[in-house]
Amino acid sequence: MSGTGDMAGELPAYAERVLAVAELIPAGRVMTYGDVAEWLAGEAQDEELPAQDGGGRGVGGPRQVGRVMALYGGAVPWWRVVRADGQLLPGQELRALAHYRDEGTPLRTAPQAAEDHIPRLDMRRARWDGRLADGAAP
Repeated sequence: MSGTGDMAGELPAYAERVLAVAELIPAGRVMTYGDVAEWLAGEAQDEELPAQDGGGRGVGGPRQVGRVMALYGGAVPWWRVVRADGQLLPGQELRALAHYRDEGTPLRTAPQAAEDHIPRLDMRRARWDGRLADGAAP
């Protein structure tokens, strides 16, 4: 995660929205790139906003969320926005693993056939549905 941010000093609106969702994810829980994209699509519907960013393009799906996280995610808990298969972010596995262990995020041991022996996220237990403790969505 580079986290360098936009050199002009202002993030695109879609990037701000993605990062805001990443900051909502509780410690020890994760959302997939697709979960974040769905959250934002639902947010746009709830607010009756057009599903477009300032450039007129659709806000997109998991790939666009991943792109935002790669470009701007260094200032938020980037390790909480993950791949749907539970595999840790390539090149950042050890950094992410340290965060997961600190936060008590559910993990699965690596398959014996795995060369790197890096655990994966236990997505069934770690995935957050976006509901706060009281059951209400933020």
